[in-house]
Amino acid sequence: MTWSLRDRSLYLCTPIREDLEGFVAECVAGGVDVVQLRDKGHDDSAILEAAARLVSRCADLGVPFIVNDRPDIALAVGADGVHVGQDDMSVAHCRSVLGDEAIVGLSTHSPDQLGAALVAPVSYLSAGPVEATPTKPGREGTGADYAALASRRSLVPVFVTGGVTTTTIPGLAAVGVRHFVVVRALTEAGDPRRAAQALALAISDSVPAASSP
Repeated sequence: MTWSLRDRSLYLCTPIREDLEGFVAECVAGGVDVVQLRDKGHDDSAILEAAARLVSRCADLGVPFIVNDRPDIALAVGADGVHVGQDDMSVAHCRSVLGDEAIVGLSTHSPDQLGAALVAPVSYLSAGPVEATPTKPGREGTGADYAALASRRSLVPVFVTGGVTTTTIPGLAAVGVRHFVVVRALTEAGDPRRAAQALALAISDSVPAASSP
C-alpha cells in the first residue's frame, strides 16, 4: 500500500514491550496515525519478531508501520518503510532496498542537515529534538526555531520530536509545526488510549484544518 503522510499528525515511536500489540492498538484507537518500532535494547531476532507482529497489527488498524534504522528488517517483514538517522544507512541505500513506493524518513538536527535532506528522496523528515530527551542521550535540544524552519522549508511533511506533550503542542503549532512524534507521553502513560486522545485533541485544536506540509 502507498501511504500519504501529509494528513497524519501523531506519530508513535515505541520500543519492544510485553504488551506491544495491545499498547499500539490502544494508541491508535486514541488517535495515533503512524507507528514506528524503535528499539535499542534487543537483538536482531527479537526486533524481527516484534516487527513481524506489528506489520499485521498496523495493517489491521489502518496505519503505516515503520522500522527504525533497519531497511533489511523492514524488507523482511514487509513493513511500510524505514526511518534512519544521520549516522545510519543512507536514504539512497534504503530506497535501493525498499523501492520507490516505500516510506523513507530521515532525522535532521541542524540547518546544514536540513539543506542536504531537502534534496534527498525522502517521504518525510523529522526535526529536533526540540528539547533534550532521554530517548536521544547526549543530543542537545534544537529549540522551536529549528522546528519552524524545517516545517517552513520542506516540501515533505516534517515530524517534530523531543518534548511533545499536550502543553507544548500549541506553541509548536503556532510556529508552523503540523506533525508530531511522541515517545514518553505515550510509552509512559498509564492509559495510552486516553493519553493519545489528549494529544490528538491538542493537535486538532491547535493546527489549522487546511495545513501545509
